[in-house]
Amino acid sequence: MVAENARLAEAHDGKAAWRKWGPYLSERQWGTVREDYSDSGDAWNYFTHDQSRSRAYRWGEDGLAGFSDEKQRLCFALALWNGRDPILKERLFGLTSTEGNHGEDVKEYYFYLDSTPTHSYMKYLYKYSQLPFPYTELVTTNRQRNRYQMEYELLDTGIFNQDRYFDVFVEYAKESPEDILVEITVFNRGPETATIHVLPTLWFRDTWSGQESSIRPQLKRVKVAAGVAAIAASEPQLGEFLLYCEGSPELLFTENSTNNQRIFGSPNATLYVKDAFHSYVVNGDQYAVNPEEVGTKAAALYILNLGREESKAIRLRLAKTGPANVSQSLSTAGAQFGSRFDEVMNARRREADVVLLQPS
Repeated sequence: MVAENARLAEAHDGKAAWRKWGPYLSERQWGTVREDYSDSGDAWNYFTHDQSRSRAYRWGEDGLAGFSDEKQRLCFALALWNGRDPILKERLFGLTSTEGNHGEDVKEYYFYLDSTPTHSYMKYLYKYSQLPFPYTELVTTNRQRNRYQMEYELLDTGIFNQDRYFDVFVEYAKESPEDILVEITVFNRGPETATIHVLPTLWFRDTWSGQESSIRPQLKRVKVAAGVAAIAASEPQLGEFLLYCEGSPELLFTENSTNNQRIFGSPNATLYVKDAFHSYVVNGDQYAVNPEEVGTKAAALYILNLGREESKAIRLRLAKTGPANVSQSLSTAGAQFGSRFDEVMNARRREADVVLLQPS
């Protein structure tokens, strides 16, 4: 049997939880019935895209190229900033049913390029313009058109002219069911040097404010060898995990809690809130993130300066450990990105290309 068939058999027989982690993070949690707690039932307007960066979800999460455990307790996704957008790009933007002339419609260019049945390998592509994302223009122009007219698409705005965009590829490869390798490769397709901020983000869905659990999980920075940064994640049901980040990125921490001041005009329940990374990166607010480097939402900040057609790769690794093994895992942090990383990633790429032959 090919390797993926063997993993499928182990998952079916309960020998290994190969399906426990996968692309279970939704593309859009805002503006859906899942997050509609209104009296009117108007999901579109009750929880808007503009609120989504600042308002904590209750029943799910969303993100770019995201993955999570099957219960969506611990989530991982990508955030981006081109230095010109008005907001941090953390999730897909789209028109609601009342904004689009043909109904609701996502206005983004993203592609799911590959995935095996156990999600032992996954590949995703997001095309991110180097010009400001035209949020207002898309809404205004489509609202002005009737249902007999063509939709006003993102490409029509001209923000991809002269190929001024980044190709952001995200690949996941599992060495074991709970040891997940991540490689993010960014290409500058534009005619000149451009800068992009890349924030691989790890966070817990808010289960402590609702019914599921009163125990608040925790993310915190842990010290490792030179050339690697690490975030320790602890949650009662999932256990202990470490996110290794290659290089020496700045680590940012906050809470996955609503910015009540911005959304409702009322005091915040916590000093650090969900949209802290937007405030820190886009607005330059140095006090938005927690200097103690703990919280329920964390990100590694990479700033890439890419010449024309230049590319750079960022590597991370999320692996389960145990309280007794944290020190041992940290002591070998440098080995997390050695030759074995490339071996596993290349092996999973090859396995994803194998045709799985099922018996008739």
